Amino acid sequence: MSQLPPPPVPLTLLTGFLGAGKTTLLNRLLKDEALADTVVLVNEFGEIGLDHLLIEGVEDNLILLASGCLCCTIRDDLIVTLEDLLRRRDNGRIAPFKRVVIETTGLADPAPILNVLINHRYLAMRFKLDGVVTVVDAVNGGATLDAHPEALRQVIAADRLVLTKAEIAPDAEAVAALRRRLAELNPGAAILPPDAPAGSLVGAGLYDIAHRPGELRHWLAAETLEGGHHHDHAGHDHGDHHHHHDVNRHDASIRAFVLTAEEPIRQATFELFWTLLRSTHGSRLLRLKGLVSLAEQPDGPLLVHAVQQVLHPPVQLSAWPDADRRSRLVLIVRDLDEEVVARLWSAFLGRAAPAQAESHAHRHHG
Repeated sequence: MSQLPPPPVPLTLLTGFLGAGKTTLLNRLLKDEALADTVVLVNEFGEIGLDHLLIEGVEDNLILLASGCLCCTIRDDLIVTLEDLLRRRDNGRIAPFKRVVIETTGLADPAPILNVLINHRYLAMRFKLDGVVTVVDAVNGGATLDAHPEALRQVIAADRLVLTKAEIAPDAEAVAALRRRLAELNPGAAILPPDAPAGSLVGAGLYDIAHRPGELRHWLAAETLEGGHHHDHAGHDHGDHHHHHDVNRHDASIRAFVLTAEEPIRQATFELFWTLLRSTHGSRLLRLKGLVSLAEQPDGPLLVHAVQQVLHPPVQLSAWPDADRRSRLVLIVRDLDEEVVARLWSAFLGRAAPAQAESHAHRHHG
């Protein structure tokens, strides 16, 4: 006998530009009863992210989507991952879940993800796109919207806009201007503070394209027409690949790489490295996030997080989140060769020869 499929599972898309505060918001939401029994999918830039280590309380319900090219393979990876998730749920290999949250990389254009969730026949039947939450940084938000088309698309796609860091913004009028700009870009989206109740952020109701700004409908129509056929690499090929590229997707000069150190580092040494890096290359540094093994604090790492030259107060963790005890710094930069930064890092660590950064640069020419 044929069985009717179960009711569709609500799915929330959490997006926002680099360093806006998505992981912090997600950790708060996951403590709320409204997000009990939630599966979290994390899409990180280039297989070297750390954010999945910093999400609390969902150990068995966390799936990492590491897309070598965030604008291309996300489509294929997401379909495969969601289908596999449903298969495991239907076969009883994992406990039933009540909601899925997809946290995108800060450089993600939401259009390919929305296209999958709305237009993939099977996934659209099994999942209910239940809202897009976009996090906007009140300190850097205006400049980010000016410089990065992805950030504009994230705002325009949203049902809910969460404005973070307003309390540390130096210019109240600039924050007010940003709020006005967000309201003009997306008049239908509520603008909420980061401590808004979870129930006001998730459960926005079925995502209605008809009530979204016209630009989003245009992007989704273009995405549907492309249908993924212009990609000539497999969804799981994270190596070098070449394909036609939408220059509005993400800038070819943006790249990510990781710096590591086997031995613990003195805190003063790390602070000097950061100060020199910021003063020399600050304008080209989009994001730095990492775990630093300090000589003075061997039991747990220092969590460091910088966004566009602003180093947020480091947090001393009581324990390591995984078995890897090395210092690991993930940098996302624009127009900056990782070898330059690697040489600087090596100099501060007293290495005899410059270290090769573990590079996952995305140099697309299309």
